[in-house]
Amino acid sequence: MKSSTATAANLTKEKKKRRFLNRWDAPIAGYLFIGPWLIGFIGLTAYPMLLSLYYSFTNYTLLEPIQGVGFRNYARIFSDDPRFVTSVKVTFEYVIASVPLKLAAALLVAVVLNKAIKGISFYRTAIYFPSLIGGSIAVSILWRNIFGVDGIFNKILATFGIPGTGWITNPDTALGTLILLTVWQFGSAMVIFLAGLKQIPNDLYEASSVDGASKIVQFFKITLPMLSPIIYFNLIMGVINSFQMFTSAFVITNGGPMNSTYVYALYLYERAFSRYQLGYASALAWIMLVMIVIVAAVIAGTSKYWVFYETDKGGRKSK
Repeated sequence: MKSSTATAANLTKEKKKRRFLNRWDAPIAGYLFIGPWLIGFIGLTAYPMLLSLYYSFTNYTLLEPIQGVGFRNYARIFSDDPRFVTSVKVTFEYVIASVPLKLAAALLVAVVLNKAIKGISFYRTAIYFPSLIGGSIAVSILWRNIFGVDGIFNKILATFGIPGTGWITNPDTALGTLILLTVWQFGSAMVIFLAGLKQIPNDLYEASSVDGASKIVQFFKITLPMLSPIIYFNLIMGVINSFQMFTSAFVITNGGPMNSTYVYALYLYERAFSRYQLGYASALAWIMLVMIVIVAAVIAGTSKYWVFYETDKGGRKSK
């Protein structure tokens, strides 16, 4: 009797072991495939982020031993740092101006390129190309040469008898040149809008045409609502990227005249690699992260009023 009970127990254990191993067969294969990415994420993203969070509570300068200072860095930033206020102001001006203009340009060009035009593939590639080289030092130098005092833009204006100016040295226009550069690189958003336009059923346009709707009415009543999830995605991504803009401001204007292009990332770079105040710069980095999260949360909170999702019944997606 005891032997049969022991045998049954062993069989039960064997079944459990076999079931456990079978359960992990597929996950182990999956982990092996995502292993390189997972190692990169932990080593190049998660660990540096946690390390910077630790440094933000220290007086880390690379030249002296690390000393814990608690929340002193954050207190100094919010109470005794006028350059922080300036950089935040300039950054928000840049984000508020560049993101909507870039999305509007991308959507407008996407609507035009959604037509059956001869050579449309070439036009799409040519318009998308600036986004492939966007943010590079070469493009920034090119932009500086275009809008310099002796740049191409002033020479074009001179042919029409219009006096030029130093667009990147004038505090009233320096930030505008950076915004224009961002708007010019709308190719990625345009491609996503094109994909969304392809998914809109033609039946909607045909039915509205029968009812007498004009192209403008169709755009606002059909195109925009159907593209609202894509607009939402591009808006979030545009805000995140704009908050982190650095290369153009650093190469073209280096903060600009009278700090007119002194964006947040440039101030963070200055604190970290010019003054070697890495603890202070880490606190600035985490404040930037919080600002981006807050802005993204506000956009997400308002999305229920203007983002529409197609369902089987044709209504809004319930939240």
